Amino acid sequence: MEEELKCPVCGSLFREPIILPCSHNVCLPCARTIAVQTPESEQHLPPLVHPRGPAPPAAAAAPGAGPGVAAGSAACLDSECAAGGGGDHADKLSLHSETDSGYGSYTPSLKSPNGVRVLPLVPAPPGSAAAPRGAGPASSSLTCPQCHRSASLDHRGLRGFQRNRLLEAIVQRYQQGRAAAAAAAKCQLCDRSPPEPAAVLCEQCEVLYCAACQLRCHPARGPFAKHRLAPPPAHPGAPGGGGDGGGGKGAGGGRKLPTCAEHDLENYSMYCVSCRSPVCYQCLEEGKHSKHDVKALGAMWKQHKAQLSQALNGVSDKAKEAKEFLVQLKNLLQQIQENGLDYEACLVAQCDALVDALTRQKAKLLTKVTKEREHKLKVVWDQINHCTLKLRQSTGLMEYCLEVIKENDPSGFLQISDALIKRVQVSQEQWVKGALEPKVSAEFDLTLDSEPLLQSIHQLDFIQMKFPVSVPPVPLLQLEKCCTRNNSVTLAWRMPPLSHNPVEGYILELDDGDGGQFREVYVGKETLCTIDGLHFNSTYNARVKAFNSSGVGPYSKTVILQTSDVAWFTFDPSSAHRDIVLSNDNQTATCNSYDDRVVLGTAAFSKGVHYWELHVDRYDNHPDPAFGIARINVVKDMMLGKDDKAWAMYVDNNRSWFMHCNSHTNRTEGGVSKGATVGVLLDLNKHNLTFYINGQQQGPPAFENIEGVFMPALSLNRNVQVTLHTGLEVPQCVKQTKLPNN
Repeated sequence: MEEELKCPVCGSLFREPIILPCSHNVCLPCARTIAVQTPESEQHLPPLVHPRGPAPPAAAAAPGAGPGVAAGSAACLDSECAAGGGGDHADKLSLHSETDSGYGSYTPSLKSPNGVRVLPLVPAPPGSAAAPRGAGPASSSLTCPQCHRSASLDHRGLRGFQRNRLLEAIVQRYQQGRAAAAAAAKCQLCDRSPPEPAAVLCEQCEVLYCAACQLRCHPARGPFAKHRLAPPPAHPGAPGGGGDGGGGKGAGGGRKLPTCAEHDLENYSMYCVSCRSPVCYQCLEEGKHSKHDVKALGAMWKQHKAQLSQALNGVSDKAKEAKEFLVQLKNLLQQIQENGLDYEACLVAQCDALVDALTRQKAKLLTKVTKEREHKLKVVWDQINHCTLKLRQSTGLMEYCLEVIKENDPSGFLQISDALIKRVQVSQEQWVKGALEPKVSAEFDLTLDSEPLLQSIHQLDFIQMKFPVSVPPVPLLQLEKCCTRNNSVTLAWRMPPLSHNPVEGYILELDDGDGGQFREVYVGKETLCTIDGLHFNSTYNARVKAFNSSGVGPYSKTVILQTSDVAWFTFDPSSAHRDIVLSNDNQTATCNSYDDRVVLGTAAFSKGVHYWELHVDRYDNHPDPAFGIARINVVKDMMLGKDDKAWAMYVDNNRSWFMHCNSHTNRTEGGVSKGATVGVLLDLNKHNLTFYINGQQQGPPAFENIEGVFMPALSLNRNVQVTLHTGLEVPQCVKQTKLPNN
């Protein structure tokens, strides 16, 4: 995690970090060193760069200046900051890049430990000869050292950027934990009692050394020259050391609540979705956020925490696979070593059995085997190092994100949550397909032909062993990724590790849900497939096999999948009319318009018997809501049933009508009011639609001989509010006998 807590400019742990508009962080002192002030008129550039040579005495570096600050800049910065009202000048430090200044050959180029280039240029004093008359005003900007995006500074300078209090607290806790761990770690080779505190840890030997024992037992030469020595690790109980560490004032209620940067007396209470920043009440009343979309701070905090936790689960799964893959690679190393030794022994036996003329050729053949083994070992070691680096980066990001999640500062969390979520998602995407597969096998595809005559001994050489391509092995079903949702099933599979036979595609087969024959439902190269439109309350058997140019491989084991007994669904916000307003997790619908607007459900039905209910929460001024079913392309800006894509019952407070293609039929007495419940029974075994009000059937079956795919539908205006109830059993009085599948 330490890499996440280091400034990209100075390479040290963050000090007073600020959040740039691109969501990256930088120390406030480092931000002053990389700020750039560009004049609007560059006809006469002031000589901002001093020629190389000894610096004047007045330009001595001031104490506390950042590592990338030149002496003149540091002196100017500290003197201005020390004076009252000099903070603006410090925040708007005038600097130019080599390209902008035109004096690149005379610019002292400095680099931070992370490779970020910093050009500390000293602005000419106002009124000096270096500052020409008539020079226009200057616009200050700051370039992010990581993504190189420029951000303009306003009149507040660097004070316009928000302080990353959350990161600052984590850095402080990490420093305390590291100090406590360093004090607690003891040397494992000391003969003193008690042992001396450990100074370093050898990552290869996994041994803690004090300074004296490290010089005596682990010198940086010979076989130890390539060993990596690291600081002693933090123990689990230390703050920031992987344990609890999140209590105390840093995470509890002892911390002072943050106040708004624009209004010092107001605490953050809302979150501006447009600007992605926390705001206070006065910002909504007076400031630029008055017309923006805002939400409650606590709700957005919980939502972003949930998103970050969900993304972390994906990275955690990949990290687990990477650890298993590293174990597999290490086993592969041992197999390569053993197989290499076996090949060497076999080769020596063959060569010793030949006449003396084979002696010279034997050495050449041994050299080839050794080179092949070294090549394989090098490839595997390179892959181990690469995978270990990516795993360490992912683990550091995970630890940092977990520390962020522990914080109870909603505004501070929301300042960085979007960027962290994106970083975690990008980290998960880096584990691309094939990244966790060995690049070489443990087998040596070499053989020696010892049959030629004596005169052909000098032409002896290895012959590549050409294995015939065989059919692929049995695919392995990934049961942890197989699942069902409503009437859809999702299956995932993979090939076994160290499988060398090529795979051109897969064939997924599914039965009919009633113990019938299997049928092909997918043929392709993907290893994840979702099948929709199955029967509810049915059990399906699935299996998969792979194929290549040599033929089709054997079937995998059969997996049994159970679809839902009844349909669970909500209103669909993506396909609803823009005037529809959804709430209660998309279970409750109302409308902003006095005209009728249509909203559909998220489920689609083509077979079976389905029943759902709609509760009338509000009913004012006797409107005519319509309930029923529709196609996906139904017209959504008029009452349900007025076109040929919907079948509905519209009802007022006294009576109801059935409507399709704008044709009204079967007027029935009895309406709805506030608190009423409308039931919809769609029987696709008998191909009819029936409606109920407060448990009583409303008229005859509304529509018959309906075929195709239908979605639950509703039309209403602003005088009505309806809540959807799904996952209901068909009432006993209207249950239908399930027909056998065709």
